Amino acid sequence: YIEDTMPFNILLKGFLFVLGVIVLDKRIAVAGIIIEDTEAVEQVNGVLHKYGSIIIGRLGLPYRERGVSVISVIIDADPDEISALTGAIGKISGVSVKSAISKK
Repeated sequence: YIEDTMPFNILLKGFLFVLGVIVLDKRIAVAGIIIEDTEAVEQVNGVLHKYGSIIIGRLGLPYRERGVSVISVIIDADPDEISALTGAIGKISGVSVKSAISKK
């Protein structure tokens, strides 16, 4: 039984129920990407472009002395979207990615 005065949004253990649809809470995350194969740069940029709507900041630096490029990406999204982005990057040969996600 739901009274007419009850809100339609209910927060329960990190999930938000909005009119019967489950919406995960957004988190802030940072993804560290190391590109060891220069031929993978275009693929990485393609994935980052695809997920551009959830990326709030990006810093990329070529480390020529070591022959790698390092990118840090700040993300504001639900955990599933963060995992999808890092998973897509992690599948690219010659690329390593690790992420840290906020608790709130």
